[in-house]
Amino acid sequence: MPHTSAHVAHTLAHHIDEVFGLMGNGNAYFLDALLTSTSANYTAVRHEAGAVVAADAHFRTSGRIAAATTTYGAGFTNTLTALAEAAQAKVPLVLVVGDEPTSGPRPWDVDQIAMASAVGVRTYTVGRVDAAAATVTAIEHALTYRVPVVLAIPYDVATLDIGEIPQVPGPGRPTPLTPSSEFAQTALDRLAAELAEAQRPFLLAGRGAWLAGASEELGRLAEATGALTATTALGRNVFPGAEYDLGVAGGFGAPGAMERIREADVAVVIGASLNQFTMRFGELFAPTTSVWQIDVDDRATNARVSGFVRADARVAAGELAARVEARLEARDADSGRAASAWRESVDTVADRAYEVGTEFAEDGRLDPRAAAARLGELLPEDRVVVSDGGHFIAWANMFWEPAAPDRLAMVGTAFQSIGLGWHSVAGAARANQDSTVVLTTGDGGGAMALSDLDTAIRSAGGRGITVVFNDAAYGAEVNLYGLKGLDKSPMLIDEIDFAALGTAAGGHGVAVRTLADLDVIEEWKAAPVDERKFLVLDLRISGTVIAPYQEEVIRVNS
Repeated sequence: MPHTSAHVAHTLAHHIDEVFGLMGNGNAYFLDALLTSTSANYTAVRHEAGAVVAADAHFRTSGRIAAATTTYGAGFTNTLTALAEAAQAKVPLVLVVGDEPTSGPRPWDVDQIAMASAVGVRTYTVGRVDAAAATVTAIEHALTYRVPVVLAIPYDVATLDIGEIPQVPGPGRPTPLTPSSEFAQTALDRLAAELAEAQRPFLLAGRGAWLAGASEELGRLAEATGALTATTALGRNVFPGAEYDLGVAGGFGAPGAMERIREADVAVVIGASLNQFTMRFGELFAPTTSVWQIDVDDRATNARVSGFVRADARVAAGELAARVEARLEARDADSGRAASAWRESVDTVADRAYEVGTEFAEDGRLDPRAAAARLGELLPEDRVVVSDGGHFIAWANMFWEPAAPDRLAMVGTAFQSIGLGWHSVAGAARANQDSTVVLTTGDGGGAMALSDLDTAIRSAGGRGITVVFNDAAYGAEVNLYGLKGLDKSPMLIDEIDFAALGTAAGGHGVAVRTLADLDVIEEWKAAPVDERKFLVLDLRISGTVIAPYQEEVIRVNS
């Protein structure tokens, strides 16, 4: 007769295809049931944090929920940073863990429910009679609220024979939040009136707009208003047209594009949280710009917002476009005035240009801008980029244009964490099995996550490339605190040979000291996938070049 763990495994596998984990006492029976009697795919990782990070990256690069699994106690506590990141980033996933027995904690048990709650994660505990139902409830909670959840199996419940696995209704899907209230309808009317009269309208969209499937409606709204557009770092290319797009907004944005945004008289922010980095610490919009926000949050997420509409991005953008079209049609018939022609006068290609620098910085090491720009030309077009956290994150965001928001994921930035990079590769590789997975990491975060270097190479194989921006330092700390005169010795790292480490783990490592060394990518692309090895590019870059977004951080903290 099936035991409790089998009930969980079968029910989970009915709704989730990918599971990432590390086996221990607390999840052994769950994994056995998953592998022997379900069709779910299981990827083993080498560190418990890697299980959660891989499931996180799987969702960010595909929009499909995945699961993670670890044992109890130390196995669970190892996941906390990754859980906090997923919670901060609003990434749905299910973490199946062992837990203390119902009879009470043992010496090695900890209060896992309290710990998960402390980082913003809810726990559902499997019981003797509701294992399947609890599993579906956990999945539904994750999808409805876009959050990670923990599904705990008490140790003494894991192997109880509890009868045949019941057929449980599948998790419900959240319905789009419509702007149906009188307040929301009035707000949309006011916003439509402002956009119809705007001389320099601007639209900014984020990851929320992508998750809502709002691309078509955003394109219609941009066309109706004649607006220039831009996106957050997590919403890249959500607008269907690029001709009038200013690229990424915030600290990763090009100087010309950021100045152009300040010319806007009306700005509408759709599905973006307007964090401090997107807002350039308050400098993104001019003081005279009327800023509106459309989001599913229950209130505006930045003090700069003067008008707010609580609604699903796709639904609201479509309704807003219809209102603007109707107003302009009526006005055109009455006075002959059309939508704003501001965008027609703007050279967006010039506005989006970045300073590339020269091949070498003053210290003789590679200028990271020049290296990143060359990589942007060489990396395969089908790439999905996963990024660790650290000073280096600017270079991929500035020079590697992603085709869509789910083609570049920054795992770690929501919680300001580093060291989650290598773990991310497995999730992105399973989610995008016909694409090249590119990891970008720094040497600090890269060293911290080395436990899953093997997992990355094993998962992506000949479809994987890692770019390590190696400046022998914790760059963000050097740039902020080193410049303040603090002792730099804790901020420095003995230069690590990531090329050698990559080769030792079964990949092909290359130390990159000149731009010509990057030509190895052309050779790699020319070889058949099954004959290629995972490529580890160890870029020996200069630490003297400070990313523009970091200069903003320095300015604010000085």
